[in-house]
Amino acid sequence: MNEKIRILAIESSCDETAAAVVENGRLVLSNIIFSQIELHKCYGGVVPEIASRKHIEKISQVITSALTEAGMALQELDAVAVTYGPGLVGPLLVGVSAAKAICFAAGLPLIGIHHIEGHISANYIENKDLEPPFLTLVVSGGHTHLVIVRNYGEYEVVGQTRDDAAGEAFDKVARAIGLGYPGGPQIDRLSGEGNPDAIRFPRAKVEGAPYDFSFSGLKSSVLNYLNTCEMKGESVNRADVAASFQKAVIDVLVEHAMEAAEDFGLPRLAIAGGVASNSSLREAFAHACTQRGIAFYHPSPVFCTDNAAMIGAAAYYEYKKGQRSGLDLNAVPNLKLGER
Repeated sequence: MNEKIRILAIESSCDETAAAVVENGRLVLSNIIFSQIELHKCYGGVVPEIASRKHIEKISQVITSALTEAGMALQELDAVAVTYGPGLVGPLLVGVSAAKAICFAAGLPLIGIHHIEGHISANYIENKDLEPPFLTLVVSGGHTHLVIVRNYGEYEVVGQTRDDAAGEAFDKVARAIGLGYPGGPQIDRLSGEGNPDAIRFPRAKVEGAPYDFSFSGLKSSVLNYLNTCEMKGESVNRADVAASFQKAVIDVLVEHAMEAAEDFGLPRLAIAGGVASNSSLREAFAHACTQRGIAFYHPSPVFCTDNAAMIGAAAYYEYKKGQRSGLDLNAVPNLKLGER
């Protein structure tokens, strides 16, 4: 095996067309992302068919740019990795098809990667000292998971949302108070102008499942508050609503994660996913971990959102274990973490 393993990685699970070249799982030689946010803003969310067509338009350009920026030719690569689930089936198929075509043409091995495994592995890129075992909280538009990383590529999901993901709740509340899409960054920004203790929104617990989450009731409570104010003719302080809602979400995320870290005796905790770039969430976790003597890790914002560098990081450890995918690899939109 070469001393330097260089992997071309492709990510297209939702509305980012991304490609990267990653060396030995931790050194990013290139990381190209084409975002479709502006395209979907007018719809208030991602339209799968539009996303799929845009991926088709951009995938070759993004891959070429990643190779050029890294100064690599296909024959210098050791493998190609691609997200094959979970996600939107159309966008996933674009990335998977491109990866299989490259592998067939260049005679390179193919490695299919789970999207959440990629988010978790994003922490390896900038935290060179981070090694399993550790606890990870994955928070994004589609996922809220508490995961024990037993070893590279070995995961145990100990908690997850029973309804809305945290990022989904952010988007829905942002829409309700008249903010733009995507809602997470907008609420994070507006919360800085509001009082997080102005409104007491509920913090849900799931009976018999202390590490699980539920945000549907919180979302409904915010909507009820807004409707009540409207019926009474009372003005709404959007900044206070945003700050109070955000605090309710963060309180639950931190509380459950701290409880799991202590119960399972894990001295290291990492956060990952799009919501992990939220400034208040990072501050709350940094404070809670410091109080408990837990080492806290998080990726930079560019590695929190969907990107291909995180897929390349995850793929390196799968490559070392001998994990390979056939050219019959297909998109699996509802793929569970740990499934193959």
